[in-house]
Amino acid sequence: MLSPCGREILRRALSVLCSRTVQFPRRPPSVAAYISFFSSASEAAGDSSRPPIEVLIINSASRGVFASRRFVSGDLIYTAKPLVTHPSLALSDRVCYCCLRKLKSDALSSSLTIESSSIYCFCSEACRDVSKGCLNVESKADWSLYHDRCRIKSLKYPLMVKRFACMVISGAASANSLDILQPACLPPEAFSEMEEEFDLLKSTLLNSQLDEKRLALVHRCACTIRINAFRIELVAGLHEDLFVAAMASLANEDAVGNAVYMLPSFHNHDCDPNTHILWIDSAVARLKALRDIEEGEELRICYLDASMGRDARQNLLAQGFGFECRCLRCLSGD
Repeated sequence: MLSPCGREILRRALSVLCSRTVQFPRRPPSVAAYISFFSSASEAAGDSSRPPIEVLIINSASRGVFASRRFVSGDLIYTAKPLVTHPSLALSDRVCYCCLRKLKSDALSSSLTIESSSIYCFCSEACRDVSKGCLNVESKADWSLYHDRCRIKSLKYPLMVKRFACMVISGAASANSLDILQPACLPPEAFSEMEEEFDLLKSTLLNSQLDEKRLALVHRCACTIRINAFRIELVAGLHEDLFVAAMASLANEDAVGNAVYMLPSFHNHDCDPNTHILWIDSAVARLKALRDIEEGEELRICYLDASMGRDARQNLLAQGFGFECRCLRCLSGD
């Protein structure tokens, strides 16, 4: 259950995203609080009078996302822009630094480079402009050791922590801007490993004479980023660029990068979900209905490959997200 302070953070953050007044319909006693969230998807469906979803704080799972009207299979429920992104290391010269869009031959390449010959590429002037502050910080450090560790251990979340740290140092993001996301509940060995990676991050940034005080504020966000990061696999153009596909295959990369979101991170897990998230041509997330969904039904997504066996799913969820899944599929032994 969220503390009063946590509820206030949730209320304020989501109120920025809401385009109309928060409503307060009656709910069962198990609901401690809720927030109506407005999405352009409701207008697209011809129903601009009601928010399509509600974020509810509940006893059983802290919070969840619920349908405030009926959806049919295939409906676009909402879209969400990322809070933090980072491209795959194998594709950093072929994916936009900001939105993770695959680049065309006329894409813009930043003139900023560092000793490790890192290249920062953008799909548009808009993406380069919005990333300018963060890029100025990131380009001052030599990330070769940090990136090598991520490659050797096949780690993705440290790259997100790195990007978020640079955003905080540059003033592009507040150190507490991710506090609203689901907190981590991981095994002790996971925290030990994360400390090693954060020490390397800290030394890399401090060697560039950057602000240690603000960097310390990022430390507590590392676990939150780890459990809330999404793999971004684009649907559009999957087979258009064989060279990019070959590079990704050699590097064991099926994704163009990773991202952290606000609203998508509120969804609880189910091994037989009723919704899924798609990325068409960039890191903008699109939640779509997998089947018909009734008003008041919780909208759940699957955090992993749903084709895995029950034991494999349970182990991955426990190690990666810190919980035991008790969905109907797992309880039935499927």
